[in-house]
Amino acid sequence: MKPPYRDCTALRQAVIDACLEMNAARINQGTSGNISVRAGDHMLITPSGVPYETMMPEDLVLMPLDRSGSQTGQRKPSTEWPFHLAILQAKPGVNAVVHAHPVFCSALAMNRQAIPACHYMVAAFGGSDVPVADYALFGSQKLSNNILRALQNRSACLMANHGAVTTGDNLPRALWRMVELETLAQSYTTSLTIGKPHILSEEEMAEVVTAFSDYGLKDSR
Repeated sequence: MKPPYRDCTALRQAVIDACLEMNAARINQGTSGNISVRAGDHMLITPSGVPYETMMPEDLVLMPLDRSGSQTGQRKPSTEWPFHLAILQAKPGVNAVVHAHPVFCSALAMNRQAIPACHYMVAAFGGSDVPVADYALFGSQKLSNNILRALQNRSACLMANHGAVTTGDNLPRALWRMVELETLAQSYTTSLTIGKPHILSEEEMAEVVTAFSDYGLKDSR
């Protein structure tokens, strides 16, 4: 039986467009990032090592979420497919995952520094900070476990000595979160060079989280 979404060209093209937008916005370099979307009971993910400028819809790889079957497509999936799959399996409300190596997010990740409540927009990621997932080899089950732990009640996290990952109930929201996360990382890093940033209290951040629920910035994590 033919898997669903095998021929969903529009969804595949949307992923390619998001990849191109990610590089154009300078939140990723080359093919170091990767994107996945939920496609029914499957995951559609970018292939390994294919330049975004030459990527075609048929290059994307379709993988069953329950891993009961084999992947569909002639390309190999991104080497980071395990944590994309783990997130989509663990979080039914998440329909898109974006991974990239933005400069300022990566700099904080190298220092293993979380982003605290230095700005109210931190609440757009679900709480009073953006945590750092512990380091593990790329593509490993340990990395998947570490990321899932960091994403508890969060829609984004940094990845120690690596980069960042964001999620969303749709692809535009997940991509927007990556752009916003890098903006926050840059602002926080800059603030550290000119003084000591004031950190908002748990009560102040709780107010923002509540306000965002009515503003349209809250989705399932």
